[in-house]
Amino acid sequence: MSFRYEVRLSGEGGQGLVLAGKILAEAAAIFDNLNATQSQSYGPEARGGASRSEVIISDEDIDYPKAVHIDLLLALTQESCDRYHSDLKEGGILIADQSTVSQLPVGKFRSYLLPIIETARDKVGKALVANIVALGIIAGVSKIVSEEAMINAIEARVPKGTEELNRKAFQTGLEIAKKIG
Repeated sequence: MSFRYEVRLSGEGGQGLVLAGKILAEAAAIFDNLNATQSQSYGPEARGGASRSEVIISDEDIDYPKAVHIDLLLALTQESCDRYHSDLKEGGILIADQSTVSQLPVGKFRSYLLPIIETARDKVGKALVANIVALGIIAGVSKIVSEEAMINAIEARVPKGTEELNRKAFQTGLEIAKKIG
């Protein structure tokens, strides 16, 4: 039986969501040998404007590269949570940051309000890697790509000299996922 898994990473410019989407797509396509597409959309502001990245992963050809029935939504702002939760399909997963999202919507999906940005800042040492902490949570909860593929894609994409910090961020995200899984 074939599968198609749609992920939307949403928040605001500067949170690294486009990079996170590219890492997720590359982990699936290059390292796990699946088909994947990645697209992004952001406001005119480089930082602070609305931002989203979508990744579709499938074991078959992807004929339409836009996410329409979201399996997993990451919301790093209240605005993105409010705007995109209605695109989650029944049984989908909403992962939201507890420091920026104060009201979780109600729907026929699982919701997790987690300390993503706080964990990046306080446990990993830099709020800047919240996107990689989120990828660890996504990988751990969805199991859509292998941990090894994610680590390989992270190391290939992050700036040189930050690989260890980003590996730590990813592992920390995986630990959070284990607690909720």
